[in-house]
Amino acid sequence: MATIKDVARLAGVGLGTASRVVSGKGSVSAATLAKVRAAIDELGFRPSHAARSLLSGSSRMIGVYIPVLSGTFYTPILQIIDTELRAAGLHMVVAFGAGLGGARQQAIEGTEFLIERGCDGLILMTNVLLEEDIAALGPAPTPMVVLNHGFDSIAAHCFTVDHTLGGKMAARALLDHGHRDIAVVAGPASLPDNVVRIASFMRELKEAGIDTDNMWMVEKDFSPAGGWSAAKELMESGHRASAMFCANDEMAVGALSYFQEAGIRVPHELSVIGYDDTPSAEFSAPRLTTVHMPWREMTQNGVSDLLNRCYDLQRPVTRNYPVSVTLRASLARAGA
Repeated sequence: MATIKDVARLAGVGLGTASRVVSGKGSVSAATLAKVRAAIDELGFRPSHAARSLLSGSSRMIGVYIPVLSGTFYTPILQIIDTELRAAGLHMVVAFGAGLGGARQQAIEGTEFLIERGCDGLILMTNVLLEEDIAALGPAPTPMVVLNHGFDSIAAHCFTVDHTLGGKMAARALLDHGHRDIAVVAGPASLPDNVVRIASFMRELKEAGIDTDNMWMVEKDFSPAGGWSAAKELMESGHRASAMFCANDEMAVGALSYFQEAGIRVPHELSVIGYDDTPSAEFSAPRLTTVHMPWREMTQNGVSDLLNRCYDLQRPVTRNYPVSVTLRASLARAGA
């Protein structure tokens, strides 16, 4: 395989001159440019990505860390990031939680892996890292943005959605449909975004006069299996709820599946509302009413902020994203 040294030798120029032609940086005469390009064509020379990075000082790669590589939540976000990067002539390297150790250790190792690969910038979507972990990256860390979580030390580069409003709107949708006996399937109490949405949901119900202290509520793991088991537990408990709020769509879809198998008609006997508005919500049976969280807008603006800092771009960045409720067939009026 030909090297840049071979190109320089065949063209009769110095290594530095050949490197300037390959990198596109620095001036060379038209005659020299023609000689080097002719040598490249004759040798079939293709510079490696590593060589280009050394020549340009940029890898043209952005590192992305997500907790898990599964489900209907993270995949669409990765697709948004990839679309934005490719449009800018960039690529992404993805690391995700796997292997030994807890979630925090996996996030630390995943972030370090991306830095070691020479990524120009990082996009982190995790809420298990601590301020001290961010500080440990060094006094001049690789530029980064954080999605769906915040750190005081890099607050200007953290992008999230309004989970307080999202939880309130989920409760309001049920209240507006006459529901007062509501079952709740929460996500893990260790996840801050779940804590915020559930607290806001319960607060809105309490302000409407509902005794939230005695509501049927269970904590699950954000998975379809968790939603299935929650629905099964609700039915076996004998509790008579007219509606169920699931703290994400994957649990809601799992609950719908259980209710269908158990012969419980949704929404005629029990309404179900989810949270996120992931692609699965539109194609569940029945189609899922859910809180639409602006993940696309959040992600696009986070990417823009990072690219502005990594490559001196001037992409617009905003933090005002709409939250709404997408009404579909799984929600009906209580008693309808």
